[in-house]
Amino acid sequence: MNVIKSLFPAGAVALALAIPAVSFAQTMPAAAVDVFIGTGGDGHTFPGATRPFGMVQLSPDTQVRPFRQSYPWASGYRYDDDSILGFSHTHFSGSGHSDLGDVLLMPYSGETKWEPGYPERPFSGYRSRFSHKEEHASPGYYAVRLSDNEVDVELTASDRVGLHRYRYAKGAEAKVMLDLRTSIYDYAAKNLWSRLRVRDNTLITGMRETRGWAAGRQLYFAIQFSHPLSSRSLRNMERDVEYRGFAGPGSGPGDKAVVEGKALVGALDFGVPADGQLEVKVAISGVSEEGAIANLAEMPGWDFDAERVKASAAWNEALGAVAIEAEPEMRKMVYTALYHSMLAPSLYMDRDGHYRGPDNEVHQAKGFRYHSTFSLWDTYRALHPLLTLIQPEQRNVDFVRSLIESQKASPYGILPVWQFHGLETWCMIGYHAVPVIADAYMKGLKGFDAEEALKAMTSSAEYGPYGGLQHYMKLGYVPIDLEPEAASKTVEYAFDDWTIARMAEKMGKKDIAARYYQRAQNYRNSFDVKTGFLRARKSDGSFREPFNPVQSNFGSDYTEGSAWQYSWYMPHDNAGLIKMLGGDKALQDKIDMVFDAKVDDNVYAHMEDISGLIGHYAHGNEPSHHVAYLYNYAGAPWKTQQRLTQVVASQYNTTPAGLSGNDDLGQMSAWLAFTALGFYPVAPGSNEYVIGRPFLDKVVMNLPNGKRFTIRAPGLSKENIYVAGVTLNGKPLAQTFLRHEQITAGGELVFTMSNQPNKEWGQPASARPYTQTAY
Repeated sequence: MNVIKSLFPAGAVALALAIPAVSFAQTMPAAAVDVFIGTGGDGHTFPGATRPFGMVQLSPDTQVRPFRQSYPWASGYRYDDDSILGFSHTHFSGSGHSDLGDVLLMPYSGETKWEPGYPERPFSGYRSRFSHKEEHASPGYYAVRLSDNEVDVELTASDRVGLHRYRYAKGAEAKVMLDLRTSIYDYAAKNLWSRLRVRDNTLITGMRETRGWAAGRQLYFAIQFSHPLSSRSLRNMERDVEYRGFAGPGSGPGDKAVVEGKALVGALDFGVPADGQLEVKVAISGVSEEGAIANLAEMPGWDFDAERVKASAAWNEALGAVAIEAEPEMRKMVYTALYHSMLAPSLYMDRDGHYRGPDNEVHQAKGFRYHSTFSLWDTYRALHPLLTLIQPEQRNVDFVRSLIESQKASPYGILPVWQFHGLETWCMIGYHAVPVIADAYMKGLKGFDAEEALKAMTSSAEYGPYGGLQHYMKLGYVPIDLEPEAASKTVEYAFDDWTIARMAEKMGKKDIAARYYQRAQNYRNSFDVKTGFLRARKSDGSFREPFNPVQSNFGSDYTEGSAWQYSWYMPHDNAGLIKMLGGDKALQDKIDMVFDAKVDDNVYAHMEDISGLIGHYAHGNEPSHHVAYLYNYAGAPWKTQQRLTQVVASQYNTTPAGLSGNDDLGQMSAWLAFTALGFYPVAPGSNEYVIGRPFLDKVVMNLPNGKRFTIRAPGLSKENIYVAGVTLNGKPLAQTFLRHEQITAGGELVFTMSNQPNKEWGQPASARPYTQTAY
């Protein structure tokens, strides 16, 4: 294997870290990814090592103040920081909430410091400074030099195992701090219990039970070392009790092989390795310590370089579903977006098929792989539709069956709302597992029981105690005097209901379809035709007064938004919206007002989730994501093309701050991936993709069915942003949408680009995308 020059220049400490070169051409997809995009600003992504949809997501944590929940550090890492707290094994990619950060390891030499310390006070703890010049990462791999600790660190991962390689200074003792307190949260409020168990001089296991975002979450681990321990010290920091030991359990005075408590830390000493190197494998499990030990078998041996190559190959295979030709910056942005779209939902199942479900009991998966981390309010919009096109059918079956099995085990009998590590968080609104399942079924996904799925969907839609559903079913809307965020809940429930109707109709369930098609019209009950805005109504039928369309607060009429952002949310019935507003021109004019408004910086400053503003359009949050495509429904696709150019140019770039808002487990990235291809799923469940404009010169989609769909855009440039015409398989395309079966049949879509808009294309009603109400 070739060896490249050390990433970390030699200095006073002779740490020559020779990183083996990975044998792939720089034109391979993984080489185009920049994992640091989104690690600054509000992106909340992490740069560490993982596999596609991997259970282990091993990454550095840099939070400035130890043990404190903080919005900017939701993923544990922030590019602006200059010190690293350690390397933990579970992370969210782009969430708006802090959690995870389980099983933190930090290599060091010299004096043991039991607290992480503060970045403004070097050497005040085990934290170490680092430089981005001595940091490198790519899909499946991360490397950094810890300048204070004098250790070079490399990380890679399989699905369930994280592998660390540490290189210490010549003659230095190899030590590792193991901290079960640290997490991307306040440990004093979060840790319910934890345990460290010394199995022998190369194996430590343990667990942690937490009550953070998901109450009662249990995480088990097994840590294996390439060299035997020479000594160890385990401390319960809550009680200030220390237990010292030597090679194995019970081998010294005062030794203790098992320590339990809420604040456990271990200082592990491996003496001076002959080669100055220590490798560490960490397997995790949601089931038991024994399950974690068994998961270690996923990564036999100690060949770090081979595991790194496997991780890179896994990413090249996954990203290879889309072959992109484009100018370098756009190619990097889109491949990075595809990378971020393949981090969740993540595997959450032991090698033997056991997993912990929403009832906190252990279950056995049969015929599928259980996945969790479903940020459904975000990801049903574009992420899951994207994955139906770029992931193997079995992976998508895994997602759907995981949702259905979670409903069976739910104490409430409903599908997940926002689930991670098998447990419900009740975050956000809607029952958006429903459109994920319906969209998959409508697109022909096999491998799950449709009758069982429909039952799970209707059970969720009719569970009265959840989110004001009892009032919604009785009144036709959610009343604001009885339930917060009522306007948003009404329209999101209505969309979910429409997807149930679509699936039921295809299954021949006419009575169910009719009932839910009727419920899908409930969005009208919260739309005020006099003002032209979606508004919250009270239980007596009146709209709440006073009304201010820019007002937005947590728990108010809307969810993370204002009337300006939510008044467009009836993606299944945009013709109905057009009629309520007064016609095509009225819709066009009002969307123009959204984008062109002069909005004071302070209007939305109190809402950290409302970001990426263009007027009132907030691209950093999901309710705005389909708005630019709505011009197509009013016969003006050229305006969609214009606005998409504006959005992509202002909301995405290749810097660490290259995402304008939380990536939200891949939704922000999926939006860019779809938009760059030239189309977007405005209404999942319609089997249609609304055509926008391409941002890539050529794309070949290698579809799950083995066919290829090619997209070309001759003449694409910064000036030529408009679509002069479109052909599909050599024939002119009059419609401003693509049907799913047109893509999966394979073929070629060609955009002819121009610097002038074609204002005739897409005007007739027959050319417009699906909508429940007739034009």
